[in-house]
Amino acid sequence: MVNIDELKFDEKGLIPAVVVDSVTKRVLTLAYMNRESLKISMEKGLTCFWSRSRQELWLKGETSGNYQHIVSITADCDKDALVVVVEPDGPACHLGTFSCFENPVWQSESLNEFSLQGLYALLEGRKRDMPEGSYTSYLFEKGLDKILKKVGEECTEVIIAGKAEDRKETIYEIADLAYHVMVLMVESGIRVEDVHKELASRHVIDHKVKQEKMT
Repeated sequence: MVNIDELKFDEKGLIPAVVVDSVTKRVLTLAYMNRESLKISMEKGLTCFWSRSRQELWLKGETSGNYQHIVSITADCDKDALVVVVEPDGPACHLGTFSCFENPVWQSESLNEFSLQGLYALLEGRKRDMPEGSYTSYLFEKGLDKILKKVGEECTEVIIAGKAEDRKETIYEIADLAYHVMVLMVESGIRVEDVHKELASRHVIDHKVKQEKMT
C-alpha cells in the first residue's frame, strides 16, 4: 500500500482524483483532493474533495444524498494522480446526469465500443422515443406480457441448442435471451447495476457455503 506521505500533491496541495463507477467502469467525474480530504475519504469510506471554487472541503452527497462509497483508491506510477473506484448512490454530476462526461467530442466510425450499460441505454431510448419500425419499440408497445412470453421462448431455444451441443447456435440463442431479458429489465426499471450487486452478494454467500462444506 502507498502511504499518503508518498503521494505528490501540487503546489496548491492538491492531487487530481478520477472517480470511476465500480460496475459500469465509466468515469464519473474529475475532482481534486488535498491531504485532509483524502484522509476523510479513507476514514469515512466516502469521497471527500477540495472545492477549488468554494475553497472548502466537500463531502460528495452531503447535500444531494448522492454519496459515493469508495471501493478502492489507486495512485498512478508517478504518485501524482488518483483513481477512486466507487459505488454511487445517485448521479455524479450537479446537472443530474450519471456522469459529468456526457458530451461526445469525437467517435471513430470503424471502432465501436460495446457494453451492457450501453445496450441498456439504447433500450431506454427505444422505450422513450418509440421509433417506428423498431422491434424493441414493438415489444414495449405490446407490454409486459409480450416481453415475458419472448423471454420464455428464448429460454426454450437456449435449452434446445445447449442440449444439441451446438456451440454456435447456443451462443446465438443466449444473446437473444440476454437481449430480451434486458428489455424486461428496462420495462421493470431494473438496472444493470442492480443485477451486478445481486451477483456480487451471491459470490460472497457462495464463498461462505464452500468454506462451510470444507470444515
